[in-house]
Amino acid sequence: MTYPDVSSSARKSRKAHFQAPSHIRRRLMSAGLSKDLRKKHEVRSIPVVKGDEVVVVRGQHKGREGKVTAVYRKKWVIHVERIVRDKVNGASVPVPLHPSNVAITSLKLTKDREAILKRKADGRKASTA
Repeated sequence: MTYPDVSSSARKSRKAHFQAPSHIRRRLMSAGLSKDLRKKHEVRSIPVVKGDEVVVVRGQHKGREGKVTAVYRKKWVIHVERIVRDKVNGASVPVPLHPSNVAITSLKLTKDREAILKRKADGRKASTA
């Protein structure tokens, strides 16, 4: 199947990525689920929301856990509680983390999110059957 509006050009792909509107950035800012959640829901990843509990799996803060306090779509980052940096003047600021560098350990479940998990799991089952 061919997609008429999709380019394989690196330049156009980068432009589409970095100029993506907020509703598409939400999907692009997904994080993988932990092994036990992956087994439970039969879903590999889901967009991060404020209130999810995550563990950092890459980078300087690897192994640290906390609750997501902010999803900053404009800057492509999330902020996690207790992962802060002290400024020279003594103030502490949250360290920005990319969602691909964290794994979700506990989901903040809403009715909409449960529907997303069910739909993704059903699609996975249909493709393997």
